[in-house]
This record gives sequence, C-alpha cells and structure tokens, in this order.
Amino acid sequence: MIDALLKDYQAKLDSRFDIILSENGQLYDEVISACRYSVINGGKRIRPVLLLEFYKLCNGDDDCAYNFACALEMIHSYSLVHDDLPCMDNDDMRRGKPTCHKAFGESTALLCGDALLTEAFLVASKTMGIPSERVVKAMAHLASSAGVAGMIGGQVIDMADNTDSDDDVLFEMYRLKTGALLKTACAIGCILAGADDKLVEVAEMFGEKLGVAFQIIDDILDGTSDTKTLGKTAGSDEKNNKDTIVVRLGVEYCRELAKKYTDEAYECLEKFDGDCSVLKNLATYLLERNY
Repeated sequence: MIDALLKDYQAKLDSRFDIILSENGQLYDEVISACRYSVINGGKRIRPVLLLEFYKLCNGDDDCAYNFACALEMIHSYSLVHDDLPCMDNDDMRRGKPTCHKAFGESTALLCGDALLTEAFLVASKTMGIPSERVVKAMAHLASSAGVAGMIGGQVIDMADNTDSDDDVLFEMYRLKTGALLKTACAIGCILAGADDKLVEVAEMFGEKLGVAFQIIDDILDGTSDTKTLGKTAGSDEKNNKDTIVVRLGVEYCRELAKKYTDEAYECLEKFDGDCSVLKNLATYLLERNY
C-alpha cells in the first residue's frame, strides 16, 4: 500500500519539478541540469508526503499545498548535495547514482545546492488558494527548520568530534539534522490547512519522534547494508570515523529504541479526529525499511 502511495506522490511531484526546474536555453542551464539531476532522481519523497497527508488530515485540498511540498523537497535535496561534497562527507553515490559533484563538478554542485535552497522559497511564495497569512507562517516555519537552529545546526553538531559527549548530544543532532525537516513537513501541512496551534504542536511532536527513529535506522543500515541496496555508499560513518548512537549502544538495542520512538509517534496521531492510517503505515514503513 505505502509503496504504491509513494510512487503516486512521486509521479505527481516529479511532473511539477519538471516544470519548476525546466531548462530554457540560458547560459546557466548547467546548474539547472544539476538541480534536476539532484531532485528528479527517485527519492522517497517522505517529507512532501508527510506535508500533504497532514494537510488532508486537517481537511485541506492537497492540490493547493503542492508548491510547499515541492519547496520542502528542494531544500532536502540541497542538503544532500552539500552533505555529499568533499568538504563534508565526500560521498560518491546518492540514490543509486553518482553524487552531484561527481557528475557535474564541485563548483556546480555547490551552486546547485544554493540554487535549490533559494528557488524553494520562490516556489513556496507562489502558493495559490491558501490565505496569505498561513503561507507566510508556513514559510517562516520552513526557514527556521532549515536554518541554524534546525537542519544546519544539526549538521554542525554532526561535523564536530562528539566522542567524549554524552548521548544527549547525538540525539539533539538527530532531532535537528534529520528531524527538523520532518517536523516542519508535518507542521506546515497543518498550518496551511488552518489547524489550531495545539494540533500543529502535536504534528511537530509526531515529526520529531519520526525523525529520531528515521536517523537511528539510517545509522543501522549504514553499518549493516550494502551500497547497491542503499543507493548510497554503505559504511560511510565508519569511513569518516563518525560517532553514532549505534556505535555506542549496538544494533539490537537501537532497533528497539527506534521502535520506541515510532510507537510514541503513533500516540501523537491519536489527537487527530481524521483517518491517520496512511501516516501510521508510513511510520511503520520507515521503521522496517532496508534502504
């Protein structure tokens, strides 16, 4: 069920990206090509799906929210392009293909990330059919989650030597680097649909719990799977001498920990009146995934 749903969403989103990131014979088309390469490349689209599902859960017409869904995926994709750069994780593979800097060169990859981040807010600003005050509130939420106190802050923690830190530092990194955009996806869906602040906070909590579980599973897979299955370089944490919660606590304990966070995410959904089955199934899918 979830695989079919994700494929349907992916097709709808990719058709919009095909227009948003269209090449038009300009001298700067190379960077647009790099953007297309990095976005229209088979990603699971978890963040836009969360946004659209929460929007529908709060009685929104999901067609109106697609600009924000695209903007969110563009920001996520930019973060991956920059994360793969030689100055960061120096990875060769992403989603089963050479990373952007391997395909287009380092300088174009850097500009590709810059372009995706900037254009994302232009795309979000063109949202139609939703009251402007909701759009502005959602854009502020997105900027905050992608910024220093969100995803970028988590990346800074990830780059630091955390060997002598306590476990709370690693969990904070998970909440920011991975959880921030998942959290904001859920929140923005509610904000755009006009949900009250209490429901927005519950959606944020769902996204935060989901984000921590997601990153724990990611770290497990990095050490136990292979490059072909993952679509990115397996064993990169060990290669880069990264200190992860899996290294500290072991695979089996961390699987149980990821399940605990997922169970807590399920509990958040009980606060909503509508049908949450898709969101519950998505959380289960992320917990049980092998790539």
